Amino acid sequence: MSKSKSTTSTFVVGIDLGTTNSALASVDVAGEEAHGVTPRDLVSRSGGDRSGGEKAPPIEHVPIPQVVAPGEVDRRPTLPSFLLLPTALEVPPEAMMLPWSGGAQPGYVVGEMARERGSELPDRLVSSAKSWLSFGGVDRAAAILPWRGAESEDETDEDSGGARVSPVEASARYLAHLRATWDQAHPDAPLGEQEVLLTVPASFDAVARELTVTAARQAGLEKLTLLEEPQAAFYSFLARTGDAWRKQLRPGDVVAVIDVGGGTCDFSLIAVSEQEGNLALERVAVGDHILLGGDNMDLTLAHAVTQKLAADGQKLKSSQYRGLVHACRRAKETLLGDKPPRSATITVLGGGSKIIGGTVKSKIDREEVEKLLVDGFAPVVAADAVPRVQRALGLRELGLPYATDPGVTRHLAAFLARHGRRPTAILFNGGVMKGSLLRRRIAEVVSSWYGGEEVRLLEGTDLDLAVAHGAAYYGMVRRGRGIRIRGGTARAYYIGVESAKPAIPGFAPPVKALCVAPFGMEEGTRVEVPGQELGLLVGEPTEFRFFASSNRKTDRPGQVVDPDEEELQELAPVLADLPAGDRPEAAGQLVPVTLASHVTEIGTLELWSSASDGRGRWKLEYSLREGGGE
Repeated sequence: MSKSKSTTSTFVVGIDLGTTNSALASVDVAGEEAHGVTPRDLVSRSGGDRSGGEKAPPIEHVPIPQVVAPGEVDRRPTLPSFLLLPTALEVPPEAMMLPWSGGAQPGYVVGEMARERGSELPDRLVSSAKSWLSFGGVDRAAAILPWRGAESEDETDEDSGGARVSPVEASARYLAHLRATWDQAHPDAPLGEQEVLLTVPASFDAVARELTVTAARQAGLEKLTLLEEPQAAFYSFLARTGDAWRKQLRPGDVVAVIDVGGGTCDFSLIAVSEQEGNLALERVAVGDHILLGGDNMDLTLAHAVTQKLAADGQKLKSSQYRGLVHACRRAKETLLGDKPPRSATITVLGGGSKIIGGTVKSKIDREEVEKLLVDGFAPVVAADAVPRVQRALGLRELGLPYATDPGVTRHLAAFLARHGRRPTAILFNGGVMKGSLLRRRIAEVVSSWYGGEEVRLLEGTDLDLAVAHGAAYYGMVRRGRGIRIRGGTARAYYIGVESAKPAIPGFAPPVKALCVAPFGMEEGTRVEVPGQELGLLVGEPTEFRFFASSNRKTDRPGQVVDPDEEELQELAPVLADLPAGDRPEAAGQLVPVTLASHVTEIGTLELWSSASDGRGRWKLEYSLREGGGE
């Protein structure tokens, strides 16, 4: 890890805030320019779109110091996204101190020690905070983690612990650890003053993105841009291959980025085209948010071990079951990793005063793991397969809304059929995809959908580090270096406009859907919505209806669509009370306005209404709550 040489050093920093592991990478911009390399030297030759040059910028991986055992600090390639909130009796506060603690005792620990001790103290462990960040079924700003659901009757309050944090706070603590790591190594260039690219799942909605930004700001990161993880993985591929990517891909190719991480499954399609004699890249499709990943695999193995124990007459308490899940995660990583052993031992400690005497052990074989996970999560299915939907009971325990069908290949088949694209190449990403058997199976299934023609596999960097590296590369793309993937919004957005029709008893006035943001509108861009003036109701509470479509890719701003079209999905309404401002006489009346839309750098949609006489502007931001806005 290099040290900052002067107060003028400037870095581009990529952060992968992962469900199970977080990572950090950077480019020393000032160092590059000190050697005479500037963005102007490497301006794109592909149509002048600032797609960057042919030479990949040097990307530096940043190892992360963390507590790996009580009182022991060491650097690791990634920071496990686990937060342990132990009592002083379980882990002495001084055993969790870090080099930058300055003698302070934080009372919690993140990283490797949190993950390892989590199997012994599951009631104190926060995991999958990122998945909770995207779940609108709970208050994500409330202290709900560790999530305990319906506790068993044999647990006491002491067993279940007391300290809890919100998903936002847990994410902020991971990011604060990364910031402290950086600041210790670069005292003259603190992370809060650098350009930071923070990744999120492509399927994160505006609310989850905004909450991610909130966590980053709590951690002291202000100069922030969000980037979709599948795009970051592809940027990592571009960084590794340099100009050689042009020899691996050709016009007409479609790359399926299959990103299966610890908690989410993301699909994106990137098309290769030719523009003015040069190759260009465009993100053409994004999948739905699917809570399916390594967490599900851990639960699968835990279920299998539970059945073995039950056959031997052993029953686990609910607190022990959570410890079993974490133990199965470690066994999965061992048995699906490089040079795996034939089997792994699963150890679950007892609870309460019988920690030693209540310890339970079991063994799981590598062949059993491969069959459960490969056949269960990558089954051989036809091209027209769709995810199975289970009928839900009238009552169910609150918790993360995991996908009911664990078959990644079924979700992938439905995604490709929905967008009508045939992938010619695959880029895998995510820690789950480190298992070569899973990669091979998915590639074979996809090939079988197209007559057995082999789908090319693009090799990226280390699957644990690719997203952070790609984010840093994108930071240089924004400065004029590297190859830009054209993308923007994954859907077209519309706002409901009430028609000026005579009132009819018993019937509401008809509503039109006015396109305000086209499909693929780039982050950071603004468009004026053409057409006639509209009347904006100010000075009293009112409702705004929003619609979206991932299929209507040719609609332009100002185009009017029937909201009953099947391709349009109505979003949750935005409730607002727009102030009358310096015109109190206008309260409850319609003010003539024109519209303009802006997709911000954090991926939220701002709709601005400007009074035709220039005496006022009002903003609606579709971002602050599930399916809604401000």
